[in-house]
Amino acid sequence: MRVMILTAGLGTRLRPHTFVRPKPLVSVAGKTVLAHIIDYLAPLQIEELICVVGYLGNQIEEFVRANYAYPMRFLEQKVMRGQADAIALARELTGPLLIVFGDGLLEFDIERLNEHPDYGIIYCKEVDDPRRFGVVVVEQGRIVRLVEKPSEPISNLAVAGFYYVPEASRLMSAIDYIMENNIQTKGEFYLADALQVMIDRGEELRAETVRVWRDCGTIESLLDTNRYLLEHGHNRAAEYPNAVIIPPVNIAPTAVIEEAVVGPYVSIADGAVVRQAIVRDSIVNAGAQIQSVIITRSLIGDRAHVSGVSQELNVGDMSDIRFG
Repeated sequence: MRVMILTAGLGTRLRPHTFVRPKPLVSVAGKTVLAHIIDYLAPLQIEELICVVGYLGNQIEEFVRANYAYPMRFLEQKVMRGQADAIALARELTGPLLIVFGDGLLEFDIERLNEHPDYGIIYCKEVDDPRRFGVVVVEQGRIVRLVEKPSEPISNLAVAGFYYVPEASRLMSAIDYIMENNIQTKGEFYLADALQVMIDRGEELRAETVRVWRDCGTIESLLDTNRYLLEHGHNRAAEYPNAVIIPPVNIAPTAVIEEAVVGPYVSIADGAVVRQAIVRDSIVNAGAQIQSVIITRSLIGDRAHVSGVSQELNVGDMSDIRFG
């Protein structure tokens, strides 16, 4: 099958970090979000990997080409007109297609997609407050309706950002229909509207519940996802004779930890330096220098310098913050 990953969003809720990198290249638990996604797709028989890129899209292409060997191509969404508009950049596609949003991590029985089911699948997760999400309404095992952020709780099955269709050309036809008839939601062409057209045309779509859905679209959710991943297989650290390491953590081999307490729930990237500091529940990116501080629930950008402060911090790349 072909896999399309949508990576063109601006990532405004992750600023200042997304001023200098696209959202899927933000790091969590030792890898970029995009690497977590693509690595999870490894069991699939991928005929082609398609990335729809936009803002800073050259970084996406460089990263994927440097780290993966799939047949691949990159399509630029020059104007942000919505998810369906992004997918339509590959409107010539036929056959099975998996569409993946580039800001969330899922766990489910992905290998069964190699059987190429003859019905569509929208992967979902039960949530307490469905008003924050797109949701599906299911009757007799089939999806009959998709609603974006419903004001009334018509369903608690939130759409998690993975979509499988057995025949891409039928999805493209539905996208053409909503675009030709200017069917928009909040000023954009939504994938949900195209899928509703498919349902109205008699297409069978089923909802399948995922075991895990972790969002990476905000600072808070990224830190929560970091905690989850460190607890589930991404714990990594060497011994540091002049430091106390409290697992789970993910510390790159080239990081320097001296006279510090690190952890729990801390990821520290290559070349970062932590001295005479206490760091908890945080992500420290490549080349950052942390000294004489206590930080918690913080996201520190590449090559940032932080010293003499006890705070929750959201510090962009190459910042220099000093207190005292």
